[in-house]
Parts: sequence; C-alpha cells; structure tokens
Amino acid sequence: MDVQPASAALTCFLVEDNAVIRENLVATLEEMVDLRVLGHAVDENGALNWLSEDHPGCDLLIIDIFLAQGTGLNVLRAAGERMPGARRVVLSNYATPDMRQRCFALGADKVFDKSAELEDLLAYCGGLVDAANRDAGDAATRSARS
Repeated sequence: MDVQPASAALTCFLVEDNAVIRENLVATLEEMVDLRVLGHAVDENGALNWLSEDHPGCDLLIIDIFLAQGTGLNVLRAAGERMPGARRVVLSNYATPDMRQRCFALGADKVFDKSAELEDLLAYCGGLVDAANRDAGDAATRSARS
C-alpha cells in the first residue's frame, strides 16, 4: 500500500529577490513550521502573474518590499484583490514605522523586519499552523458526529 505524505497545514508563496535569503527562508519555514512553499517570484511582474493564474491559491503570502524590478507594495495591493483569503505578510529590511503603516493600509496582516524579527515571523507562522490544525480537527469532529 502506498502511503502519501501528509500535506502541510499551510501553503505559502514567497516574493523575494535575494536568492540566499529566499533559500534560507524556505528551508527554515519548511523545517520549523508545518508549511510548504509552493513557489516564489523575484519581481513584481512574476508575483502578479502568479496571482493571476488559475490555481487553488495559498494560505500565506510573504512579500519583500524592494524587489529586483517593481515593488512588493503593488504585489500586496493586488494580493488583497486577487487572493483575499490568504494572509499577507511583509518581510523587509525597511520595516520603518512609516513603511509599516503603508503596508497595513494596503492590507498586510503583519510586517516583520528581516534583520530583527525572523523569530517573530516563525512564531506567527506557527500560530497560523496551530489555528489551521484546530480548524481541521473541529471539522473532523463535526463530520464524525453527523
């Protein structure tokens, strides 16, 4: 009998142009949190194209502000329109109070500073996984009672 691996509690799409940061972040998220990264984009157009494609979407978008081309702010705005059910998180070296305010105005759920708040990002993602697992357990309990 083939046993399929359990799917991750959360799925994520990452918008990050720095390859080293992207690879380390994917490895850390997938190792430390029950999360699967579906893919990534390095620029605004790549992210907008992915958001426009016909797919089931994802649970979480992690978006850098300054990209190889374009800006994560436009991605953040588009994500709110095209994938309103996904959590939208900004991860940036430029998480100043003004930039945080701007990101929240564009629909960010959270804003984290790359240099100082990675642990906070992991804790946030862990909380999302816990909530998803609770919701799945509650749904299974309700289904069993029916």
